[in-house]
Amino acid sequence: MALPVAFFGVFFAWPVVSIVDRGLRPDGAWRFGRIGETLSRPDILDVLGFTVWQALASTGLTLLVALPGAYVFARFDFPGKGVLRAVVTVPFVLPTVLVGTAFLALVGRNGLTDELWGLRLDTSVWAILLAHVFFNYAVVVRTVGGLWSQLDPRQEEAARVLGASRWRAWRTVALPALAPSVAAAALMVFLFTFTSFGVVQILGGDQYSTLEAEIYRQTARLLDLSTAAVLTLVQFAAVGAILGVHAWTVRRRETALRLVAPERTARRPRGAGQWTLLAGVLLSVALLILLPLGVLVERSFAGPHGYGLGYYRALGSLDESGTFLVPPLEAIGNSLRYAVAATAIAVLIGGLAAAALTRRAGRLVRGFDALLMLPLGVSAVTVGFGFLITLDEPPLDLRASWILVPLAQALVGVPFVVRTMLPVLRAVDERLREAAAVLGASPWRAWREVDLPMVRRALLIAAGFAFAVSLGEFGATVFIARPDSPTLPVAVARLLGRPGELNYGQAMALSTILMVVCAVSLLLLERLRTDRTSGEF
Repeated sequence: MALPVAFFGVFFAWPVVSIVDRGLRPDGAWRFGRIGETLSRPDILDVLGFTVWQALASTGLTLLVALPGAYVFARFDFPGKGVLRAVVTVPFVLPTVLVGTAFLALVGRNGLTDELWGLRLDTSVWAILLAHVFFNYAVVVRTVGGLWSQLDPRQEEAARVLGASRWRAWRTVALPALAPSVAAAALMVFLFTFTSFGVVQILGGDQYSTLEAEIYRQTARLLDLSTAAVLTLVQFAAVGAILGVHAWTVRRRETALRLVAPERTARRPRGAGQWTLLAGVLLSVALLILLPLGVLVERSFAGPHGYGLGYYRALGSLDESGTFLVPPLEAIGNSLRYAVAATAIAVLIGGLAAAALTRRAGRLVRGFDALLMLPLGVSAVTVGFGFLITLDEPPLDLRASWILVPLAQALVGVPFVVRTMLPVLRAVDERLREAAAVLGASPWRAWREVDLPMVRRALLIAAGFAFAVSLGEFGATVFIARPDSPTLPVAVARLLGRPGELNYGQAMALSTILMVVCAVSLLLLERLRTDRTSGEF
């Protein structure tokens, strides 16, 4: 636990505490009265109210749209199911900036709906809500559908034999078993939308602002660290409560259930009703997921003189405004280099943390487990700005170092590594390690020859998730990426922030490249997840 604790202490706790300290103790004396002053301001109350409202609305809308999809993936077997499962997961690993860009191409100025019907949604809250559904659809399908596919259908069939209707059998048998899983999915969606930044930054503009976007505005534009510190504390408390409730739902979900192999519950649809449900889910996937991505790609090729590669060619040259010190195309290489370094850090720290969590138990370890999840909910904007004010003097003068970006990205990747590797490590029989020790193996050799072969695939999947997440990190990177070394999300945001058709087209082209890189990473993950070979596990 030593290295992970030190890593989180230096690169997470220290920057966040420093921001709060500077905001609430500007002259050496604590000013706790500023908390009440800030939270009583009408503009801040409006931001807090909108943050909670849009998170609740996004969560409800996501459940409404995605639960039928979870049922279809759990209970139906149809051609192309594996490919479609990968497709609906693609949005979750896409950067939020790219999601906002895709919906801007669909419902924004000169977007598809604007050209066809003169309808623009980028000036309304609906664009934000739909983008959140797009982003979190896979969370519900994976979380709820994964359990649903393992529930023994014979329990519902027994209720039907005893005279219950199909609706009553589902309501009294399946729903109670699914409730913890639905609650866990709802909490995760609420957490992701409560801390939404990139989507709101692009689609909300100056009209709509969430807590995360307001922290960015107060720090980057107004330099009001006092207000930013109070909002950071509010977000920290809210996220802590959400994670606590989520941990409780996970424990409930892990209670004893009668589960079977997923392949025993899936079958081809029967009857007009089930075929209609399947068609409806496929249509919703096409409209909500494929259409925004398709429009994004189409806009990247649609130049002023017809379709072509003009916008892509323009990415290789400097502009005259001086916004970029290097051609935007160099952001691809920067992002890949940063993501590789961040992945290595995340796998090292996350792997050690997961190993520690499997070896020991107790309140200290459970607290450490909760600490690992905090970077997912604490403002990445706060962390990024905290990097600038804490890591700028010896012995850790990293402000001018390239490693600063991978360190910030790794903070977000570590929780995914831990959550991926922990179940597999816990499944390794302790007696295998003991047998290796009895035969004279050192702890290192026992881990290398017993644990590593069993967790190799989980390790590769964890590395893939860390790579995809690092590639799209925006909240912290927007503060610390140097002008001569922008990442892909930062370059897209800069292009969208400038007027002109060429800048818009370049943003679409760069977003398409980012989408392809993320999609390829995910497809490789799916292949690793499903490529079962004999003799493993």
